Amino acid sequence: PFVIVCNHQASLDLMGMVEVIPERCVPIAKRELLYLGTVGWACWLSGIIFIDRHRRDAAIEVISRTASTMRRENV
Repeated sequence: PFVIVCNHQASLDLMGMVEVIPERCVPIAKRELLYLGTVGWACWLSGIIFIDRHRRDAAIEVISRTASTMRRENV
């Protein structure tokens, strides 16, 4: 297991990230990306898990549920 952290500087970086992300990856992104027009739509449709960084408790809850699901489904 490993963690890939991408600090993208432009929207084109998403294209490169798609090529490097392993098959059994669980992508998590900041909720603000959801509101970037077609990029946000594409992220949502691809199953990215969004975290609201302004609501710490909610973000921790989302990460905890994601981790539980990953363990249960052996991802």
